[in-house]
Amino acid sequence: MDIISYVKNIFQVEVDEINRVKDRIGKEVEECIKLILETKGKVVITGVGKSGHIGKKMAATFASTGTLTIFMHSTEGLHGDLGMIHGDDLVIAISNSGNSEEVLSIIPSIKKIGCKIVAITGNKNSKLAKESDCILDVGVEKEACPNNLAPTNSTTAQLVIGDAIAVCLMEMRNFSAEDFAKYHPGGALGKKLLLRVGEMLDTTHKPVVAPNSSIKTVIVE
Repeated sequence: MDIISYVKNIFQVEVDEINRVKDRIGKEVEECIKLILETKGKVVITGVGKSGHIGKKMAATFASTGTLTIFMHSTEGLHGDLGMIHGDDLVIAISNSGNSEEVLSIIPSIKKIGCKIVAITGNKNSKLAKESDCILDVGVEKEACPNNLAPTNSTTAQLVIGDAIAVCLMEMRNFSAEDFAKYHPGGALGKKLLLRVGEMLDTTHKPVVAPNSSIKTVIVE
């Protein structure tokens, strides 16, 4: 087996599927972004399984780029976490099949609360799609998995549409690097955006070396 060629082929398979999804993008994504901008409350992203993991990443990206967002696991929603949702929130439900039992089971309650629902799904004729106010069709023809079972291309498509929406929202809100720094003070990014030389200086300590000190000592001091 030529492992390098095989891996490159998987890359290409995923790229090809993403391009197919891109070619289907239409006014529904514009509608979704307008719904987010018009939301007076927060965005609540929900899902289970691999779609749930994508939802967590999507929520984190939204939150760090200026959109008040939380993730609610659909199963936990059935056991009290629906209390996180208020009537002025927007719910984004992610399900490739659009028929995930856990996701569908909380839709009636979400509607009673009064939220609008955006579906990110690979099946625009699914039960979830029919219950939603806006449908983002990210369906793929096949998975990269040789058995066409493990979520690969489908989750990549979910991830990309989430990133695209987040970046579009940043542009529309004129979200700057300074704004980003407020929500991301830690790690290398935080240091790059916020840390200044003056904040690292110890003004109580003055460098002192003897006239006969080695150059190494001088540099260290």
